[in-house]
Amino acid sequence: MKLIQKPWLWSWLAAAAAFALTVALTEGRGAGELAYAALSFGAFAAIVGLGQMLVITLGPGNVDLSIPATMTLSGTLALKAMGSDPGTAWMGLGVALLVGLGTGLANFALIFLLRLPPIIATLAASLVYQSLAIWSNRGLRIKPPAGLADFATGRSFGIPNVALVGLGLSILIWLLLERSVWGRWLLASGQNLRAARLAGVPVEAVRAATYVAVTVFAAIAGYLLASFSGGAALNMGAEYLLMSIAVVVIGGTSIAGGMSNVPGVWGASLFMFLVVSMLNSYGAGAGVRMVLTGLIIIGIVIAASTRRIPR
Repeated sequence: MKLIQKPWLWSWLAAAAAFALTVALTEGRGAGELAYAALSFGAFAAIVGLGQMLVITLGPGNVDLSIPATMTLSGTLALKAMGSDPGTAWMGLGVALLVGLGTGLANFALIFLLRLPPIIATLAASLVYQSLAIWSNRGLRIKPPAGLADFATGRSFGIPNVALVGLGLSILIWLLLERSVWGRWLLASGQNLRAARLAGVPVEAVRAATYVAVTVFAAIAGYLLASFSGGAALNMGAEYLLMSIAVVVIGGTSIAGGMSNVPGVWGASLFMFLVVSMLNSYGAGAGVRMVLTGLIIIGIVIAASTRRIPR
């Protein structure tokens, strides 16, 4: 009974069902390749989802819509700084992290100083970031250094390297949430902002760190995605706008705030990839895939929201 009550269970059950239905169509052929692809592409959704999860944990109204633009800007500037030169991967990562730090601070400044709602502040800021990416790109598609491309598309111990990076970041977030003072402050702020402030929690510092964290994670995802796909496209982050929110909600994180769920983000990320693969395997058209995907997501969210929570 305790396992059934786990909020991450539903996303993993959904991912397992989508995997089984897809493999059944091929009578078991290609199961390993499908699992590998799910881990590879699901890792990007998981990385941005982890950052979005932290923001949503702050409570209603908190969301970051600048993730796609931050991914594009970080990937573009990182590749431009590296210029395909060997031995520049760490420099490119540094540039991406600086972009994530800068966009996160800018987002929070709009929210805190101008008192703009987060959804408005991050959406408006994303237009600026996307414009900067367009201006800096100027139609060029710079390839990543060969070593970095090999790492992004390669594997270690049979597991995609991008998935291993995502797993490492997941463990870091889990440790921060479960074992650090900042994690307790974040959860307390999401559960009751006023009570947390009265209890001495530095609420605004926690919010600032959270909005920086989400853009840093988006920057890492953009850096890896640009390296994985052989260059930074101006629309490379577009699909991760709603994806970053969907994997958080489907994964069991409370949209009311105060509760995060790291394993659930991974389960939901794998599910989102597998359900599209399943519909493709069954020959569904683009319109049908969108409708069915939406209905499946709604069903999973309803199932997760009706679970019994122990008192």
